[in-house]
Amino acid sequence: MMYDTLIRNALIIDGSNSPGYPADLAILNGRIERIGDLRDARATQKIDAAGRVLAPGFIDVHTHDDTVVIRQPQMLPKLSQGVTTVIVGNCGISASPVSLRSDPPDPMNLLGSRAAFVYPTFSDYRAAVEAANTTLNVAALVGHTALRSNHLDDLYRTATASEIAAMREQLRESLKAGALGLSTGLAYASAFSASTDEVMQLTEELTAFGAVYTTHLRSEFEPVLEAMYEAFRIGRHAKVPVIISHLKCAGAGNWGRSPQLLEALERAAQTHPVGCDCYPYAASSSTLDLKQVTDAHRITITWSTPHPEMGGRDLMDIAAEWNLSLLDAARQLQPAGAVYYGMDEADVRRILAHPLSMVGSDGLPEDPFPHPRLWGAFPRVLGHFSRDAGLFALHTAVHKMTGLSAARFGLKERGEIREGHWADLVLFDPATIRDVADFNDPQRAAEGIDGVWVNGVLSYCDGQATGRRAGRFLAREGDLRDGFE
Repeated sequence: MMYDTLIRNALIIDGSNSPGYPADLAILNGRIERIGDLRDARATQKIDAAGRVLAPGFIDVHTHDDTVVIRQPQMLPKLSQGVTTVIVGNCGISASPVSLRSDPPDPMNLLGSRAAFVYPTFSDYRAAVEAANTTLNVAALVGHTALRSNHLDDLYRTATASEIAAMREQLRESLKAGALGLSTGLAYASAFSASTDEVMQLTEELTAFGAVYTTHLRSEFEPVLEAMYEAFRIGRHAKVPVIISHLKCAGAGNWGRSPQLLEALERAAQTHPVGCDCYPYAASSSTLDLKQVTDAHRITITWSTPHPEMGGRDLMDIAAEWNLSLLDAARQLQPAGAVYYGMDEADVRRILAHPLSMVGSDGLPEDPFPHPRLWGAFPRVLGHFSRDAGLFALHTAVHKMTGLSAARFGLKERGEIREGHWADLVLFDPATIRDVADFNDPQRAAEGIDGVWVNGVLSYCDGQATGRRAGRFLAREGDLRDGFE
């Protein structure tokens, strides 16, 4: 037997939340063929892991990579940190199914300008991903705000019965074409006016498919518990799993409430499939939202259409320079993006460590001065939080980024190192892995990632993309409720 690749002397952390074990691993035809003592095996390519960790490729469950996977298929910000699969279409915003009549509404503009939205059906988007020959695997949700923009002439109201029927039809067609489920971004003005009933009617389409409901809650500030209850109610109504996106206690008045939120999550999980994702930073990033303008914490402008020269500067400094209030300065900068330093580190740690939480970057690839999570989220969990802070064991950190994520989103034969599974793998040094990107210099590749394989193809090695692109579109498989048992 001649294998394609043989990785010798690895410490295999298999993604199942079990401690690592020493073994060799052989790849053949894109899959993991053998695990064990393979000292006598022959292979076209041999790599000595020298005791470093071999883990499943990381699954970024919360991305806004919808259009960039097609336009910049090398995907270096994600590939360089060991990510092999991205889930797109989060927060109610997706590249498909979309037919714009004008510029994309906020926050759909996070995915690019009007020219980026050329996928009127989900099947069109799927075909474009497959044709782009992207480096990473891509699985996709359908955004509620995207559906609303197709059928409502005014996003600042709830939908009519006929508009809901039209949205349901598009969602149903998308689910048939392999969409994972529906995402909402109810905190954003373009969806905030949607009633709970509107969302409940849409999620009825998910039931027959066993698809998932993910949600950027209606509020992450003081009414966050009520927003969680709304999400659970929607999921119970449709009998489908609920994943709360980037669970957090936002705003200084909300700090310290993470035990409350996690207790609500645990209580819901006793009778219904629920989970959450989070990113390992105490700062968020999105479009500049006037409702979030405050002097209680720092706000940095990441981009501004009328004032691009202000990217990377603090709103407080801009307001002082212009001799304006914070709110008036924010108005003059719009449309714009911002980083909000609005979370408490203790809450971030508590949520990140919870057994129901997965890791997602929520990185914004279109941002000219992005939040460092775009390049650093996964190594930060492994290096800073697991190794340096001791928040959880390394195998638990890996599980939160691989096996747990694959189970929740029904990514079959991925997320765990097992014979027969797809060879999505990352080789890293547990002693040196760390995120290098920071808020002052955010576009820097992590250290300690030695190799990344996507579907058995070595795609990143020694700090460089190899140029080989073997990613696939991952259509929904089976009933996603099964991954919560």
